Amino acid sequence: MNLQENRRWWVLSALAIGILAVGLDMTILNLALPILATDLHASNRELQWFADAYNLVFAALLLPAGLLGDRLGRKKMLIIGLIVFGTASVACAYSDSAGELIAARAVLGLGAALLVPLSMAIIPILFTEKERPKAIAVWMMANAFGIPLGPIVGGWLLNNYRWGSVFLINIPLILIALFAVSILLSESRGSGIQKVDHIGVLTSSLGLVGITYGVIEVGEKGWGNPTALATIVIGMLLLFAFILWEKRIRHPLIDLSLFRSASFTWGTILATLVSFMMFGMLFVTPQYFQAVQGADAQSAGLRLLPLVGGLLVGSQISDWLQSRFGTRITIALGFLVLGIGVVLGAYTSLGSGYGYTSVWITVVGFGIGFALPAAMDEAMSVLSAERSGVGSALIMSLRQVGGTMGVAILGTLLSKGYRDKLDLDGLSSDIAEVVQRNVSAGTTYAHQMNSTNLLHSVRSAFVHGMGVTLWMCGGVAALGIVLTLSFLKVRIDRNGNASSDMK
Repeated sequence: MNLQENRRWWVLSALAIGILAVGLDMTILNLALPILATDLHASNRELQWFADAYNLVFAALLLPAGLLGDRLGRKKMLIIGLIVFGTASVACAYSDSAGELIAARAVLGLGAALLVPLSMAIIPILFTEKERPKAIAVWMMANAFGIPLGPIVGGWLLNNYRWGSVFLINIPLILIALFAVSILLSESRGSGIQKVDHIGVLTSSLGLVGITYGVIEVGEKGWGNPTALATIVIGMLLLFAFILWEKRIRHPLIDLSLFRSASFTWGTILATLVSFMMFGMLFVTPQYFQAVQGADAQSAGLRLLPLVGGLLVGSQISDWLQSRFGTRITIALGFLVLGIGVVLGAYTSLGSGYGYTSVWITVVGFGIGFALPAAMDEAMSVLSAERSGVGSALIMSLRQVGGTMGVAILGTLLSKGYRDKLDLDGLSSDIAEVVQRNVSAGTTYAHQMNSTNLLHSVRSAFVHGMGVTLWMCGGVAALGIVLTLSFLKVRIDRNGNASSDMK
């Protein structure tokens, strides 16, 4: 390997260090939810917003971030993204209220919106079509490695220090990435000058916020709440207006011509479905480990490792499967394995031990590892170097929208299932209101009251709610199989290797 080839992989490794912080932050936040619920007196709705404030800004600004990278320079915008991400991490660490943390998480989403798509955008520029699957695997492994690192390091931090320390752990990684990117990465940009679609950014952002806010409010107040329904309807209308506007404007936020490629369209849709399930799972399972199984923060983090181990191993096997059987078989198999895992999880009972849990979350990890890299590679296969910024940002944006909806919809199902099964007989209205906030508040009050009956009710109710969310995930996995088999077909290239094409 010559010096230039070595430099390409060193550049990718440098960017992977920054991506590691993003993956680390995702796992640590979910692990800290039970502690945040108690320390910041947060309701289940606020817990969802801790995740979705980040996800929404991330999703809404991925597209203009990719455009700005193509226009102003990808290296320059990557450096800005790293600085914003590091600054927001400090703000998160020292938040004193739920509102402050939600605001800081939104700024953190801005940094990630610059960092993630632009780091992916350099892959089609630096690597050939043959090298691209390996480069994508390295990029995804960096993101995925933050997941096992988060439970181990974050759990120890939560057990020994204030919860803000889990955000400060990002700072060394960001500083290393800043130094490496500044030295190793050459500047690149698109040749054309494109105006920023301000109306497109506004309508898409407000539309996503409206739908997400409405879905979360439904979980708190029910489908009969007029405010929740109104915001969902307004959000949908804004997204419809966004699509109409994109068809008319000369320089749209979304390059609609990308959707003329069936590979891009269906690869992105399938990756979005996986993200929907994955983000929802990461919201639910840490709360289950701590509130129901009684694990402390560090133990809960370690209990996530089978999920991560399955994901890491599955990602490696996915590359092998794609090279021999094509993405159609790989993605379909991934959804099948993922579906089996979540259905097994839906049968979890209050008496189920960690041994059973470790089995089904490992299966879920395998399914995600099989399906997600293959779907993303299918979508990215049609991106030229000129369109890599906007195209990569669009893929990641739709994935992030899927994750946002996963937390909002699955979190809402969890909240409703939890509340429906609570036995609140004999409790005062004030105590009942606190118990209904979330499972962490419920278990805390049960311990304070030394009430085994309330503790049993709270934990049983949460397990019921978790089962509802996992059945929903099973339905999404089944949909993924149907879409994959309906719209992907296997073809054989000139070398006799199996690959995918789209109908």
